[in-house]
Amino acid sequence: MKARRIRHQFYLNVEASRKLDTLANAPGRTKSAVLEAATLAWVEHRGVNELDERFSARLNRLSRQLDRLERDQKIILESLALFVRLSFQRDGHLPDPDPAARARGRERFDAFVEQVGRKLAQGRSDITPSQETPS
Repeated sequence: MKARRIRHQFYLNVEASRKLDTLANAPGRTKSAVLEAATLAWVEHRGVNELDERFSARLNRLSRQLDRLERDQKIILESLALFVRLSFQRDGHLPDPDPAARARGRERFDAFVEQVGRKLAQGRSDITPSQETPS
């Protein structure tokens, strides 16, 4: 049984007609088959563009959200890495928290926050330790 086909009549410019003749000259190919394949490819491609247009805003928003999550994660990791490094290298255990020790603790915490901000602004990281000697 032959596939059902609908006859169409249309016009092509001279150059397009020559290209169609060249493509249809291959054995087993007809002009109708070439035009059918070209039409299907064009229609399917157009549908892809419509999907891209429909979902691009949503995908862009999700991409921005992921970028913010990644930035926040870097801040948290950088803070933790710096805190651990400072704790192990510089801070001694204080046996009794007197007012002077609390004040020193507040100063150290302020310095910690300032240093995390400085490193993030410079793009440096303590997540992967360098070969430098700590100061």
